[in-house]
Amino acid sequence: MSEVLESNLKDIVQANSSFGPAEIAELVAAIAEDYGQYSVLRDAVAELEMREDRTPATAVRLGVCYFLLGRYRMAVDTLSNADGGALAHFYLGKAYFCQEMYRQAISSFQAAATAGYIADDCALRVSEAQRYDEDPTAALATLDALSGAIEQSAEYLYQRGAGVAALQGNPEEVVALYERAVEADGQHAGALFGLALVNDRQGNDDSAAELYQRAASKFPAHVGSLLNLGLLFEDREQYDLAQQCFQRVLDSFPANARARLFYKDAQASSDMFFDEAAQKERDRLAQVLNIPVTDFELSVRSRNCLQKMGIRTLGDLTRCSEQDLLTSKNFGETSLVEIRDMLHAKGLELGQFAHERPEPEPDVDLSDMSPDEAALLDRPIADLNLSVRARKCMVRLGLNTIGELIRKSGDDLLECKNFGVTSLNEVREKLVNFSLKLRGD
Repeated sequence: MSEVLESNLKDIVQANSSFGPAEIAELVAAIAEDYGQYSVLRDAVAELEMREDRTPATAVRLGVCYFLLGRYRMAVDTLSNADGGALAHFYLGKAYFCQEMYRQAISSFQAAATAGYIADDCALRVSEAQRYDEDPTAALATLDALSGAIEQSAEYLYQRGAGVAALQGNPEEVVALYERAVEADGQHAGALFGLALVNDRQGNDDSAAELYQRAASKFPAHVGSLLNLGLLFEDREQYDLAQQCFQRVLDSFPANARARLFYKDAQASSDMFFDEAAQKERDRLAQVLNIPVTDFELSVRSRNCLQKMGIRTLGDLTRCSEQDLLTSKNFGETSLVEIRDMLHAKGLELGQFAHERPEPEPDVDLSDMSPDEAALLDRPIADLNLSVRARKCMVRLGLNTIGELIRKSGDDLLECKNFGVTSLNEVREKLVNFSLKLRGD
């Protein structure tokens, strides 16, 4: 079977026959079916480059293949000097888009439509480029101008969902649109990635991994899916699988700094010995300790007392003694029994980790903050929309609110397993969006 695929792939790349969307779809499907065919495409392109009798039509074929290989600058240079046809303009737009040159991409897609490429496909690409160019209103307006069967296509539904998300619209509507897109095309990488991200942020790791895997099976590689899937594998200590994900990104995008850094991290971790059972137990305990006390049906008196004492999680309670609680005003034996029963149900006890009680966190200077800015400190860390790796480190550190996070220094965060400089820079950038910073920054 692989020999047949290899022969067909070479013929498509090197033959002088017609070359259009159908042939490109065949190339993409062959590599998605057997990723080993990626090297066949690379070798076939190398042979095509050696031809001395290159025509404008050959330049289109070569430029599209450069795009599929992730060589976007070469694709732009080649397609800009090709035959000026619809296909050349369309893939020139895609190459510009992948280099984050969104205005040029929009112009190229519009030129492709004028030259006769499928108008609806061009409009969808224009909408995506407008959204990435930070104009989601224009992106949705472009979609609103479309009508007919295209409105039920997976790509249209995905682009509309992404547009609504960019405008901070109803999350339930976004998920519904992604789900409809997957119903229309069970392998739509963008919609699968969107659903995976929702599950990832909710801590549904198994569902997220399954969706990332489905999205990552597409070609060209869906970078976000492969990176996040690799991080999930790394958290499960499946370092070989993690490295495979990061390597696939680097095959197509050798300059991707995150993939290169993650690959090195996974490679280094695979050489270390971990007691897997002990690590799983520690992770399970960490999850239990991070459960908010508000998840339990406590009496109003107990709830108010815990709130006044700044006790937010079960972990906070395990670091308190019975005496600590009883010294709180209005906290009596009845409330104490209630708290004991709640902890026992989770296999915990008051004072169990009193020896781990941290030093008091330094106060945050609120003098220069407006009331709205100070209110940000009580918002959950989830509102920062951190990446998978950074989010998991927040869980390991027991941080639940933005206020708790900014009491930490960069060095404090770097002590967490799998939290490196890249994650630290990400956290700092997210905080800057709220005009906040870490302690000591």
